[in-house]
Amino acid sequence: MTSLPPAPLGLTYSSSHEAVRVELSGDLDHLHADRLVEAVDRLLAAHPGLRDLRLDCAGLSAVDSSGLAALLMVRRRTDQAGAGLHIDGRTVQLNRILEITGTLEHLTAPSAGAQALRRTGGTRPGGPAEQNPPAAPPGGPESGA
Repeated sequence: MTSLPPAPLGLTYSSSHEAVRVELSGDLDHLHADRLVEAVDRLLAAHPGLRDLRLDCAGLSAVDSSGLAALLMVRRRTDQAGAGLHIDGRTVQLNRILEITGTLEHLTAPSAGAQALRRTGGTRPGGPAEQNPPAAPPGGPESGA
């Protein structure tokens, strides 16, 4: 039996003033999960006023434990930034992993940080001076390495 190589993780971005949408395709696995976390770090730095990060997972073909860990890290990063995380287009496989591991509600519930920012009108503690300077925004679609 021949094994096919894993499909690289594709990330395609689109953004508005307060929201960024990232379409994921391919495999969110041990070989590619770090790409998602690194991309989210760059997006959060490039969009300091970001209110919502939407991950469209409809194009994912596989998710393993490293992919789940990456999603949990993304949740941590968005919580710290005061941005809401939305995991859209969840596949049956992704939903099953989230249900089995007990992380579905954690990853899909509104974050306390994002709700607090909405109540305070979007002001983060410390203001912009304490935030890292924005990195260059991602340059559109990325292909796998």
